[in-house]
This record gives sequence, C-alpha cells and structure tokens, in this order.
Amino acid sequence: MTHRDPPTNGPQKPIDWGACLAEHERWLRAVILARTGEPQALDEVWQEVSLAAIEQRSPLADREKAPAWLYRLAVIRSVRYRRQRARQRKQLARLAAESNGHASAADDPFEWLLCQERRELVRRALDKLTGRDAEILMLKYHERCSYRQIASLLGISESAVDARVFRARERLRRLLANYFSDQDV
Repeated sequence: MTHRDPPTNGPQKPIDWGACLAEHERWLRAVILARTGEPQALDEVWQEVSLAAIEQRSPLADREKAPAWLYRLAVIRSVRYRRQRARQRKQLARLAAESNGHASAADDPFEWLLCQERRELVRRALDKLTGRDAEILMLKYHERCSYRQIASLLGISESAVDARVFRARERLRRLLANYFSDQDV
C-alpha cells in the first residue's frame, strides 16, 4: 500500500442505489433527454435505468465508479429506446402505406375489380409453377424472409437462393405475360 491509497477498514458497505439514483437523477435525466430527443421518453427510460441499477447482477463495489456506471447505463437504455421507437415508426409507416393502398382500391369499384383480377391471375400463375418455385417465392415475398433466412430454412447457400428466386420470378413473369396476352384477344 502506498501513502496515496486510502486506508480500508474492512469490507465496504453496499451502495444505497435509491440514494445514489436520487443524487444523480437530474443530470442522468438530461443525458437521457439528449440521447432520445423525446421528452416523453424521460420517465420510461429513467425507470429502466433505475430498475437496472437496483437489479444489477454483479454489484458495483466502488462508490466512486457509480456515476460513470450509471452514465453508461443511461446511454445504453436511451439507445435501445431510440432503436425500438424507430422500429415502431417504420412498422407503422409500412402499415399505413398498406392500408392506404387498400383504401383507394376499396373506394373505386373499377380499381377493386382490376386488383381482384390481377390477384386471380397471379394465383393461377403460382398454381402452374412447380412446388419448389412457388415455395421460394412465397418465402421471399409473402413471408418476407431474407436470402439468409431462406438459405437457412432450405439448407442451401445464399447464392443458390438468389439463383432460385431469379429463375422462379422469370417463370412467373412468363406465365403472367401469357395470361395477359390471352386476355387481350
């Protein structure tokens, strides 16, 4: 022990997280607001930070490290909140776009009829495709799986998925072109 080290008188008593959080709440809330940019997020993220501090799995022993640890915790929770909100906004925008597309077709009977005819032609064309081609197109476009997910599901490489999707789309395109050319007559 050097002359600069403070003497230790036995084990340190555990940190009182309620008091510690109360002491640092003001500036931690400022950090959360700066990181999230949303005043309505303050209480939600603060609650997550407080809960994580109280429920920590490996207790912090050094009181002097508590502010830095709380700062990191507030930053991490704020970033998670922003990511979650971004995913929610993206999903809502996609749902709004989908519902707007359906609303315009429902408002115009002629548009609705054309949409139904197109769907029927696509269904008939998909029925004519081989099971393998229809399966990969359904995974890609109906289930919205990525090439990596499809490759994992089918036990093939991503480049094989890419080639299969390309060939299946070409076959579907040819079938649809035949259906549309038959209807023009």
